[in-house]
Amino acid sequence: MEIYIKPVKKILLEERQIVNLEDISEIISTTNISEKLKKEKVLEIPERIKKNYLVSITDIVKLIKKKFPNYSIINLGEADTIIEYSPTLVKENKFLKNLRVIFVCIVLFMGAATAIMSFHSDAQIPEVFQNYYKIFFGFEMKNPKIIAVPYSIGLAAGIIIFFNHILGKRILKDPTPIEVEMSQYETDIYNTLVDSIQTEQGNTKKNMGEQK
Repeated sequence: MEIYIKPVKKILLEERQIVNLEDISEIISTTNISEKLKKEKVLEIPERIKKNYLVSITDIVKLIKKKFPNYSIINLGEADTIIEYSPTLVKENKFLKNLRVIFVCIVLFMGAATAIMSFHSDAQIPEVFQNYYKIFFGFEMKNPKIIAVPYSIGLAAGIIIFFNHILGKRILKDPTPIEVEMSQYETDIYNTLVDSIQTEQGNTKKNMGEQK
């Protein structure tokens, strides 16, 4: 007899202090015990303070084995689940959110514009265009628009294709470079939080042992 569990990486727990197994994991069983397991208490938040807690796969296995010792437990998910506890409901301020988005967009736009202009200045792009024009047409021109305009259009098209978005719509189904980087960033945050909580819990247990 087998029990399949799939713990998630992270959950947000608001107001209530009891964490049930169904809050952090999907449960599938070859028998009809799944519904019983869903309501099993995995963790009780000790104090109403905003804080992160960690539930390990070993905690879940111990809990299930205590109730159903004859079942084999197969983990299909994460080894650790981070619980972000908030004693009150988290309310999102849409105005501040939009303000942050606008601010970030302005910063990114100015940064990208500065980088492009600096590159063009260092690479002496105007002189390069003049040389191209002389090579193809046999005489010099100070501002050859026949080269500068297609180049500008190509630069914009390249940026759009690279970031895979135009006017808020995705061009291809593949993830964009920003989405890949954000995914990696979230993974790094998760790993750092797990290490931090494990260290904190280890220090707490050590201090309790010394007090005894």
